[in-house]
Amino acid sequence: MTTIELNKDSFQEAIDADKPLIVDFWAPWCGPCKTFAPVFEAEAAEHPDVTFAKINTEEHPEIAEALGIRSIPTLMVFRERVLLFRQAGALARAQLSELVKQLKELDMEKVHAEMAAAQNNEPDPA
Repeated sequence: MTTIELNKDSFQEAIDADKPLIVDFWAPWCGPCKTFAPVFEAEAAEHPDVTFAKINTEEHPEIAEALGIRSIPTLMVFRERVLLFRQAGALARAQLSELVKQLKELDMEKVHAEMAAAQNNEPDPA
C-alpha cells in the first residue's frame, strides 16, 4: 500500500479506523521531509496492515496547530485511537521499521488498562 494524504475531515476517520496509523507531517519546502519521503513510502509498501498517511502542514495548518506540531518532519503513531508515539525529525529506514514492528507487537489491552488507571489515579496495574 502507498501512503494516503489526510485533511481535517479524513484525519479523524483515519484515527478512528481499525488499522494502526502512522502520520508524517511535512511541507514541500522542507529538505529533511523530501529525504524522508522515500523511506516512508518504502516502509508503507512493506506493511499493508498499517495505514501510512501524510499531512501537508502548508495546506492544513489547522491540524498541525491543533496537534502542536512545531517542526517537520514529525511522525505521530496511533492505534485504537491512542497516540502512542510522537517524534520530530526524520527516521532512518531501520528506525522506522523497528517502530512499525513495535507498533504491531504492542499489547493494547495493557495500554488501555494503564490509561484507565492513570485517569483514576490508581497504581500501575502491571
